[in-house]
Amino acid sequence: MNVGIVCPYSWDVPGGVKQHIDDLAQALIAQGHQVSVIAPAGDDAELPPYVTGAGRAVPVPYNGSVARMSFGFISAARVRRWIQEGDFDVLHIHEPLVPSLGVLACWAAKGPIVATFHASFTRSRAIAIAEPMLRSALEKLSGRIAVSDAARKSLVEQFGGDTVLIPNGVTVSRYTEAEPLEGFGPDGRTLGFLGRMDEPRKGLPVLLEAMELIPEARLLIAGPGEVKIPKSIRDRVTLLGMVSEQDKIRAYHSVDVFVAPNTGGESFGIVLAEAMSAGSTVLASDIPAFRRVLGEGQAGALFANGDAEALAEEARKLLADPERRAKLSDEARVAVRKYDWSTVARDVVRVYETVTASAGRVEEDSLT
Repeated sequence: MNVGIVCPYSWDVPGGVKQHIDDLAQALIAQGHQVSVIAPAGDDAELPPYVTGAGRAVPVPYNGSVARMSFGFISAARVRRWIQEGDFDVLHIHEPLVPSLGVLACWAAKGPIVATFHASFTRSRAIAIAEPMLRSALEKLSGRIAVSDAARKSLVEQFGGDTVLIPNGVTVSRYTEAEPLEGFGPDGRTLGFLGRMDEPRKGLPVLLEAMELIPEARLLIAGPGEVKIPKSIRDRVTLLGMVSEQDKIRAYHSVDVFVAPNTGGESFGIVLAEAMSAGSTVLASDIPAFRRVLGEGQAGALFANGDAEALAEEARKLLADPERRAKLSDEARVAVRKYDWSTVARDVVRVYETVTASAGRVEEDSLT
């Protein structure tokens, strides 16, 4: 099958949606499909052979974060040309409600279109104003996928219609083995955090506050952005900054407990799936998306969202109990298998096959 995939966010900036699209593309290629991706990217960006740049992205506040998107005449022209030259069996647009390439692709495409919705959202003035434009794009969709119950619920409540639930994927084998970072390694006292440090909903301030209550622990932080570390814990905190994919995997293998203190705005939690694939013991806030991924606490421990004292108490218990950490690690390795891309990509292909078959029947009916 010849598949065109549309990424709304800049290809050269790390992010969950971009990583999802890249992993999906590689999984589809490995299964024998022909795949082309278009994404915002500058003309000088280094891109994989299956990715086409659609022009420079600009930062736009979106869903409690800052996303780098592309929307304009140059991008629209490149999207139209890419669709025409690609002659795709199916077009797969990610986040078509985001004012970026997905909307442009919906307007330009004529064949079967599948859309994946990653984020949950609430009714807002901006959505109300943009609703006529968004509906014109949604009406062209042949199939809709949501990566979580939260994303599906918000989409159905706002716009109606049916949506298939297919979770995010993770390439499990990529994370299973790695050497710890130099100077680190499970020692019964190391916590880890991965995410944008200056994005409030990632919850790092909650974790830093909790560190004040766990004097025996040290903390390894990886991710972009800047954060002010309190002087009282500075000697127990290591900031790696932005890390390579290889070092990110090594970081998961360098800690005793991986902490995901996110406060909201998450529809899945790809960092959880990555950490679980690495066999990390996971401690996460009890937001709905994380509860689901962790099986309500069976594959990882949970604490009350935004509660630094609850985080500290649970972290202390885990650090002091290697047997419980080992049990949670084993449960995580089993639970994460259902999110492996070898499984998830096949589910996505079944949606492709359904919409292309339906399009074929409609075309036959129009000729008779």
